[in-house]
Amino acid sequence: MDLFSLPRLGVVVPPENPTAEPEFNRLIGAAMHVYTSRFPNTPGVELREMLETYNRVLPDTLDGFGGMRLDAAVVACSASHYLLDPDGDLALCEEMSNRSGFPVTSSTQAILAACEALGVSRLTLVSPYQPWLTDTSRAFWERAGLTVDGVVLVPAGRTADGADHFDPYEVTTARIRERIRTHLRENRLPDDSALLFTGTGMGTLGALGELAREDTGGRPLLSSNLASAWWAWRATGRRAGAGFSGEVHPLLRRLDGAVGRPDRRRNAA
Repeated sequence: MDLFSLPRLGVVVPPENPTAEPEFNRLIGAAMHVYTSRFPNTPGVELREMLETYNRVLPDTLDGFGGMRLDAAVVACSASHYLLDPDGDLALCEEMSNRSGFPVTSSTQAILAACEALGVSRLTLVSPYQPWLTDTSRAFWERAGLTVDGVVLVPAGRTADGADHFDPYEVTTARIRERIRTHLRENRLPDDSALLFTGTGMGTLGALGELAREDTGGRPLLSSNLASAWWAWRATGRRAGAGFSGEVHPLLRRLDGAVGRPDRRRNAA
């Protein structure tokens, strides 16, 4: 295949995010080129103000791709879009698409598209966020019409005084595994409740892969980056099971295959 004939995906990420590009590249493999533009650094600014800044400067950050022809773009920052209600999130993505001349979505809208395609109406959140931001995330999904059955908080560790320390970029696969195992021992998830790992900065592929291998019931497994990669695949006219099965991650093939099952509603993004 001609290297330059592959689709081009633009990904907008926070400056400190170490996870989005590696996970996108692992998920999509050699079937799509991934290019990034980073939000500006905001030293000394509190988290909420930083996230509000990201929403405000999104047009300029997309302009960071210059005249490069992109086939699609994803705003890989779930937290900033949780500050918008689902309608505001959609309106911003539509505005950016019209302005850019190619489809632009947020990781949150990609998750909603995947839920609709899968026929998912219930979520169990796996969140590395501070409690206030986790609550904001939960409210976003509920305003979008989804039922949130429960929340698994995943702190990165402990502070010196023993309090939970939250930082998505520091969460390990072992910590995710520990928190989910504990939650599943103490709570029974409804069979139709999807597990959603929220946040593009928390590395999830290892934990998702383990869950996929253990799950024989086909429970929907979603993450911000996995749903975004699936949306990009669909937005560029590609299918994970059509001719590129060796070049994309098994989790992407699993998600795309679940969309195609007879008991799932089909709705390409």
